[in-house]
Amino acid sequence: MRLDKFLKVSRIIKRRTVAKEVADKGRIQVNGLAAKSSTDVKIGDELSIAFGNKTLVVKIDRIIETTKKDEAKNMYTIISETYKVDTPDGADS
Repeated sequence: MRLDKFLKVSRIIKRRTVAKEVADKGRIQVNGLAAKSSTDVKIGDELSIAFGNKTLVVKIDRIIETTKKDEAKNMYTIISETYKVDTPDGADS
């Protein structure tokens, strides 16, 4: 399944066009490698997604073409969710 479609179906990102935009800007990695929206993903792949000051790392557990909202969370497992915090002197931590 294409990366942008997986992100939309799993509801990690709500719209496919936004998922495509984020991927094509280089903010998503699949198994440690930069990924484009057309990158094929499969069960077991690890995605790292940078949303502004938040980085979400998930592992793909299931791939299904369509799903209901309640079942979407079963498509992946959150490995980590980190936030970049700005310090008062302007340096990132």
